[in-house]
Amino acid sequence: MTSDQPADAVVLVGGKGTRLRPLTLSAPKPMLPTAGVPFLSHLLSRIGAAGFRHVVLGTSYRAEVFEDFFGDGAPLGLEIEYVVEDEPLDTAGAIRNVAGRLRADDAVVFNGDILAGADLGELVRTHRDSGADVTLHLQRVADPSRFGSVPTDSSGRVLEFLEKIPDPPTDQINAGCYVFRRSVIESIPEGRPVSVERETFPGLLASGAHIHGYVDSSYWLDVGTPEAFVRGSADLVRGLAPTSALPGEVGESLVLGGAHVAGDAEVDGGSAIGADAEIGAGARVSGSVLFDGASIGEGAVVERSVLGAGARVGAGARLSGVVLGDGASVGARCELVDGARVWPGVELPDGAVRFSSDA
Repeated sequence: MTSDQPADAVVLVGGKGTRLRPLTLSAPKPMLPTAGVPFLSHLLSRIGAAGFRHVVLGTSYRAEVFEDFFGDGAPLGLEIEYVVEDEPLDTAGAIRNVAGRLRADDAVVFNGDILAGADLGELVRTHRDSGADVTLHLQRVADPSRFGSVPTDSSGRVLEFLEKIPDPPTDQINAGCYVFRRSVIESIPEGRPVSVERETFPGLLASGAHIHGYVDSSYWLDVGTPEAFVRGSADLVRGLAPTSALPGEVGESLVLGGAHVAGDAEVDGGSAIGADAEIGAGARVSGSVLFDGASIGEGAVVERSVLGAGARVGAGARLSGVVLGDGASVGARCELVDGARVWPGVELPDGAVRFSSDA
């Protein structure tokens, strides 16, 4: 993207993040600590590195949190504006809702919970060179049957949008990032929910509009579930996912200031340890995320798990694939595995065992 051809960046961050509860009871999903900083910081770092300057955040749930943290964007070299969605408008409706703040002829729209490595400058160039009305980032995946697939012709023009089917004709899926001509955004119905997948894109195809596909096979991850959230944070820490917002060196762990890790404790697998967190003697933490002030007792094992702010794990406990809400407490010798979630402030007694359940 050249300086004389700016494009706006639009980031949709209005979702409630229900799949990540109880973590999102206290903060919107894009603001959850991910590899040491809010998840959105990593996306904004990519947006800035690609040469964008004007960014519009489409917010809804806990809207004030975003502006309180990022302000006008000046420290990031960005100019950030905020548009609040008063009622759910779905993806296309949310895009239409920010139309009044757009300045450029093109806008790149980002889903606020996707971690991706596509070349954003090349995405915009492809859009402009093809003369498309809309260009979609299409990601190649190993198992496209889990997603809706998007076949294209030899020139890259999108042919149709297919729902999940057992044997899709292509490994290309909608990656949740789009380049729109502003005139197309302004044609989306205003003031009501509109689905980009079920209404906008099929309607454009039916009208003969040019929808183009930018096909890519770089890093891509939807961090909407606890399992994916933990993986995404670990991939950022280990340098497998792109960012320039990591508050430390790439490696097997990231330990923020004020945290205390016992000399014989093991912290690896891309774990991120928040400020003022504590990890006791002989404990092992692997591929996990500890928010600020979390603590792990002596000899405890925590794998692929997320501990909310101030959460506590007792001595000798074992957690694997677990989410602890803010201030939750797991007693000594407890065992929690397979997607167990403990709600904020809940205290589990010593020796409790839970498998795939909420508390």
